[in-house]
Amino acid sequence: MKDLLLITPPFTQLNTPYPATCYLKGFLNTKNISSFQMDLGIEVILELFSKKTFEELFELASKNNCIISENAQRIYTLRDAYIQPLDDVISFLQGKKPTFARHICKDTFLPQASRFNQLDDLDWAFGSMGMQDKAKHLATLYLEDLSDFIVECIDDNFGFSRYAERLGQSANSFDALYKQLQGQPTYIDNITLKILEETLKTMQPKLVCFSVPFPGNLYSAFRCAQYIKANYPNIKIAMGGGFPNTELRSVTDARVFDFLDFITLDDGELPIQLLYENACHTERSRSAEKEAISFKRTFLLENGQVIYKNNSTKPDYKQSAVGTPDYSDLQLDKYISVIEIANPMHSLWSDGRWNKLTMAHGCYWGKCTFCDISLDYIKIYEPIAATLLVDRMEQLIAQTNETGFHFVDEAAPPSLMKALALEILKRELTVTWWTNIRFEKNFTKDLCLLLKASGCIAVSGGLEVASDRLLELIDKGVTVEQVAQVTRNFTEANIIVHAYLMYGYPTQTIQETIDSLEMVRQLFEIGVLQSGFWHQFALTAHSPIGLNPSEYHIIPNTKTIMFANNDIEFTDTTGIDHNQFSFGLKKSLFNYMHGIGFELPLEEWFDFKIPKTTIQPDYIHNCLETNIHFNIKPTAKILWLGTKPLVTETSKTKKGHTYYTLQATFHSTSDTFTITLDKHHGTWFLNVLEKLSPNNPQLLSFSELKKHFETQFEDFELFWFSKPMMVLREHGLLML
Repeated sequence: MKDLLLITPPFTQLNTPYPATCYLKGFLNTKNISSFQMDLGIEVILELFSKKTFEELFELASKNNCIISENAQRIYTLRDAYIQPLDDVISFLQGKKPTFARHICKDTFLPQASRFNQLDDLDWAFGSMGMQDKAKHLATLYLEDLSDFIVECIDDNFGFSRYAERLGQSANSFDALYKQLQGQPTYIDNITLKILEETLKTMQPKLVCFSVPFPGNLYSAFRCAQYIKANYPNIKIAMGGGFPNTELRSVTDARVFDFLDFITLDDGELPIQLLYENACHTERSRSAEKEAISFKRTFLLENGQVIYKNNSTKPDYKQSAVGTPDYSDLQLDKYISVIEIANPMHSLWSDGRWNKLTMAHGCYWGKCTFCDISLDYIKIYEPIAATLLVDRMEQLIAQTNETGFHFVDEAAPPSLMKALALEILKRELTVTWWTNIRFEKNFTKDLCLLLKASGCIAVSGGLEVASDRLLELIDKGVTVEQVAQVTRNFTEANIIVHAYLMYGYPTQTIQETIDSLEMVRQLFEIGVLQSGFWHQFALTAHSPIGLNPSEYHIIPNTKTIMFANNDIEFTDTTGIDHNQFSFGLKKSLFNYMHGIGFELPLEEWFDFKIPKTTIQPDYIHNCLETNIHFNIKPTAKILWLGTKPLVTETSKTKKGHTYYTLQATFHSTSDTFTITLDKHHGTWFLNVLEKLSPNNPQLLSFSELKKHFETQFEDFELFWFSKPMMVLREHGLLML
């Protein structure tokens, strides 16, 4: 038995749990509140994609005479070929049968329907990724074929990372969702409710909390809540998470509370603690008989009216006090790694199990005009100390036996990333990590090399519109030139870079859209971008544009809000139909990510006339032709990432004078190099080298190093910029 049941409803990710319930469970542990968490999504997927279930699905589809399209007919005709390997394919994608990859990679082993039409030269595409990844890609296409069959013949709401998403998107009214919930549960609903029932019987919770991150989780959350209300009326039900935080801040429809007792907003720790104290009848709540029950940012129903209560005087918990995320209860060995396209960066989102952590609450920049910066989850910025972060990493490694971490920040701050990397190196941890950033100038070549040394393998960040005029309007605080230089720094450190790209921003012209594409083409061609994704601008209610639309020359189509309020339809006064660019932008990017199509003129990607680009063909190349700057901040920390050298002393006599030198030979994991220094300078430097190690509690600054040098010698700058030191600078002597 557990007091609280924390649920992520279907569907989010196949390869790793969405972290919200893990965060909450970690917090509840600090309060000795018993809880159980479950990811209904992965459990439903595993039940759905099994031999037993698909035998039923094929029979059901035939019985209902719904196999209409040529693609569905092909899959049905080959049903035995689809069913036979299904359980083994799932096991392979769970990492349990690695040798099965050789079988999958045979051209005739897996049946192929429309999803395989995109295959071209797989040997080329996966030449750098290997047989296991090629097999994962083929297995993914095979599952997507079966998914297409489900959508066409069984349930058109199905999607691997969403369910009935259309019912949650821009749902200003609760009517459509309410109507759907009055109908009979679908086939997938019945699987979901069966698994839910088993857990309810076992755990017997007093409070069930649904974490709903996206519109594609909303319907299932309500369907599950409906079932609990009908069968377990004494259980209280709460909903929180990303979707309510952004969409349900203005809910007024009382019918919502036919399914739920509470909706909480923003950080969930304190609201859930208070709900627990109220709903679970703890000693504390019983002792306050005459005291008004306190809530934190919570909607509920009173006297038939939806009311918002925020009467608790307790402050929210600091990030240092919320505990370490707890992944227990989740079926970590059953998640499925898939690869949808042959791009190493794209695979990070869907391939492999990642422990999720956050370096900082909120966004340190907090200015982008398209972003919901008025909401607390972005507005309230609170970083976590690097030592505490690495403590949590070590705890998660011990619990999950996984050393991969995805830091799910709005934008990870460079200073904290530096401190995190130093702490990882100091503790000699072997970890792999990646995160989301802003392409700001503080990401120097040396910082990127430090991040790489600590285990950073990839970053993603917003290039957005790739236009300096529009970047300024967005208040992104970067230029295209700066983005090019930062992506170059990451790429040269062997860190993969993914760019979020945007089109259709208010006042964006057709010429700017085409010029943005040319910028992107050059970034990929020159090799400083490895991955990207175009999305069309969406107006949200809580962004600066949504709050002041007239300043951005758009006219919002406002509606009466009874339920959700975030995405807003609008008219762009430019009159441009930005939808028409979607296919061409995405098709060109798909090719660029695979290293092809750079020589094609931009008009080849569109089936309508577009203007010629005004961007010079060598614009990005010129951005990267920067001069070496010898200005160094006195406070810059000096770090040596290499090993201790083997040292030999040599001498040379010339015109009666004997010159003594030291030859220092350094070995790295992939290289050996030797530098020669004057004996006196060399002796000083080799002695000080140990103080530059990551293990040193206090790294020396440039000014401290200079002062130390000049107690014995003169002209530190002449020594620092000498040829031997420049060689060391190329091999791990960093200035941070």
